[in-house]
Amino acid sequence: MVRIRPIYLIPIAAAMGIFALLALVDEGPAAGLSQQLAGRAVGTMVNFTLSPELPPAPAIKFRDENGGKHNLKAFAGKVVLINFWATWCGPCRREMADLDRLQAKLGGADFTVLALSSDRKGMEVVKKFYAENNIRHLAAWIDRTTKAQRAFGAYGLPTSVLIDRQGRQVGRLVGPAEWASDDAIALIKAVIAAADH
Repeated sequence: MVRIRPIYLIPIAAAMGIFALLALVDEGPAAGLSQQLAGRAVGTMVNFTLSPELPPAPAIKFRDENGGKHNLKAFAGKVVLINFWATWCGPCRREMADLDRLQAKLGGADFTVLALSSDRKGMEVVKKFYAENNIRHLAAWIDRTTKAQRAFGAYGLPTSVLIDRQGRQVGRLVGPAEWASDDAIALIKAVIAAADH
């Protein structure tokens, strides 16, 4: 039987104490927000993937329906759901009504949906789609170059990226989703509430 001398137990106990303390230390705001939201990616949001590191949103440029140039700085301080879509994309077309209802329910000083079309035919096809489908609450935005979409690594449409008030990527959902559902609204409200902490 090997006997450990008491003097050797002191460094072992100290090391174990340090590991125990490290386990209790908060891993920072990114870990805290991810933990708060972990239970929210359920139901209709089960395909929402959280970003544990909360990477900053890339600097992107896009245009409004009058051709004016914009970037994400215009939305500073808001939680933003960027939805990359196009009128030629069937799944995108189907979820636009839900995004419109989401904007009607939550849109305001704390939150907005940024529906960013990549239609190469320009704003006219977007406005026509909005009119034909009674999209009344979403502003029309476009990036014909698709640079914004590529900057976010959104290689499939639709892709939605949720950004917190600090301009960090909270997570994303690839494919269509029920954005006006109770699960989606609960997830977004949790980001709005947690963003100030």
